[in-house]
Amino acid sequence: MSTHRKAGAITLTSLKKMKRAGEKFVCLAAYDACFAGVADKAGVEVLLVGDSLGMVLQGHDSTLPVTMNDMIYHMGCVKRGNEGALLMGDMPFMSYASESQTLQNAAALMRAGAQVVKLEGGAWIANTTRLLAERGIPVCAHMGLTPQSVNRIGGFHVQGRDTSQAQSIIEEAQLLEESGASLLLLECVPVTLAKTITEMLEIPVVGIGAGPETDGQIMVLHDVLGISPITPKFVKNFLAESDAGIPGAIEAYVDAVKSGRFPAQEHCFH
Repeated sequence: MSTHRKAGAITLTSLKKMKRAGEKFVCLAAYDACFAGVADKAGVEVLLVGDSLGMVLQGHDSTLPVTMNDMIYHMGCVKRGNEGALLMGDMPFMSYASESQTLQNAAALMRAGAQVVKLEGGAWIANTTRLLAERGIPVCAHMGLTPQSVNRIGGFHVQGRDTSQAQSIIEEAQLLEESGASLLLLECVPVTLAKTITEMLEIPVVGIGAGPETDGQIMVLHDVLGISPITPKFVKNFLAESDAGIPGAIEAYVDAVKSGRFPAQEHCFH
């Protein structure tokens, strides 16, 4: 059992306290009961049931084919394996296109076990964020590289490298916080931009490919274990250096984030 986990279940209040204390928290995308239990015991604070399952479990080349039923099924699996981590679930592609659809799908995900729902987008999800937050559904806004928009973006590229794009991301992050977002996830943005946004916002900021300055880090389980079909620059295979198998690899990931050793310079964009 890892010594990292706080007593009791992790809540959004726990994460805010950790941010204020300058203490890093750890997130992991996992999709079944067994791995959820291992991650929970290793001290992972947030388990994300991500639409990344489309790529690592289903074999698609993007997250777009993932359905609401897929998300509900895997959220139920993870909930049954988890004890104390905060559970977050992705709203998949086109599952929050209208107001009624958004409420229906978010409610279904919450009933399956989610405590936070994650939406991809910038300013255009502000009204959706407000709609959900007002009804007691916590939102994590996902900005920067948003995989559901891969066709519009033109591939998996770093976002916010030029000044105007960076400024736009800063302003949209502030808008989403004002709209009631409880968390922000930044994917594939330069270190300096992630640092600016993390310091500016009161809500906790999670990074992936966003450098070491965010309040928390997230990785996909399959990346931690070195078995993903693609290996982006910002991931690290922790299983390669584990002498305690998969549980040891996840504990090593938790420890590396907590101590500030991960992400290192080679995992960052500048």
